[in-house]
Amino acid sequence: MERIYLDHAATTPMHPEVIETVMKQMSDTFGNPSSIHSFGRASRQIVDAARTSAAASIGADFNEIIFTSGGTEADNLAIVGTARAMKHRGRHVITSAVEHHAVLHTCEYLEKEGYDVTYLPVDEEGRIRLSDLASALREDTILVSIMYGNNEIGTIQPIAEIGELLKEHQAVFHTDAVQAYGMVSIDVKTEHIDLLSVSSHKINGPKGMGFLYAKEGLTLTPALLGGEQERKRRAGTENVPAIAGFGKAIELSMVSMEEKRERYLAFKEQLTRLLKEKQVEFSVNGSFERSLPHVINLSFPGTDVESLLVNLDLAGIAASSGSACTAGSIEPSHVLVAMFGKDSERLRNSIRFSFGITNTKEQIDEAGEALANIIARLTNK
Repeated sequence: MERIYLDHAATTPMHPEVIETVMKQMSDTFGNPSSIHSFGRASRQIVDAARTSAAASIGADFNEIIFTSGGTEADNLAIVGTARAMKHRGRHVITSAVEHHAVLHTCEYLEKEGYDVTYLPVDEEGRIRLSDLASALREDTILVSIMYGNNEIGTIQPIAEIGELLKEHQAVFHTDAVQAYGMVSIDVKTEHIDLLSVSSHKINGPKGMGFLYAKEGLTLTPALLGGEQERKRRAGTENVPAIAGFGKAIELSMVSMEEKRERYLAFKEQLTRLLKEKQVEFSVNGSFERSLPHVINLSFPGTDVESLLVNLDLAGIAASSGSACTAGSIEPSHVLVAMFGKDSERLRNSIRFSFGITNTKEQIDEAGEALANIIARLTNK
């Protein structure tokens, strides 16, 4: 039985060229990038090359890229670092109800520290309303954190419009672009983004690596204290092999972005068309058009998410839900709750499928056939 991986929004397999790059650096380069001798300079060149690639990928400058241990650290540094650096100007933060927990839990932490956080509601596509954001803005608002594309439903937020709205306000604009990066074109200058978080393992790079874009002149209170790495913004000796692999993943991702977009959108259409042909009843959670190309979240009335996931896994198909299954109980997806309310049936019957570089048309057909058969069996149709 072929195993089919349709959970690339959770993590992606490392690209063979990335693996080769990481292995080469682990074998050939070991110097500390902060050392001034030839061994250190060799490592520094590798870090600088990756930083150059990262900056170019979003229209940023070289010194505006801070390497981190991943998207979670990038979100934490952006949110807590900004809140602490700007607390003399206010203690009000705005975010949305559908953010990744790396943002939501960080904002909850700030609330315990005495900050006031506004959680914006979303419509049934999972998008915030610009009017709600404008109404929520106050003189003491110091930070707005709205994700670029949602990890559960794929919905893309109106980032450029948010950036334009905040352009004349003191509030710093942060976006968690972990799921969107490498799938949509991002330009931090034209979109007026001040802080942007990225994770390597979402673009076929190594785990435990990411970056935070921080606009030149922005002050962040560092979370890690120690050496003067990353221009005193993130202490700790750089993970050179992982940074090298991340740099390679960025290069590959940027070159293939348009091809991937077209292929993944075709997969979405292929999967939904097949389900319709099989007369499977379903609804799309979020927007089919205004969403990330590789993510689709489907609701199947009359089914149960745990049964669906277990049966899919038995059929060799890896998918996921927005719910955390623990000890036989399901914690409803906070994203779907925000979109449809806590009593919606969709909280209990929705599955996320997310595509990646290893997938083929044949796999999508096979997965669609298996899914249709499972649903027919579970609903006795």
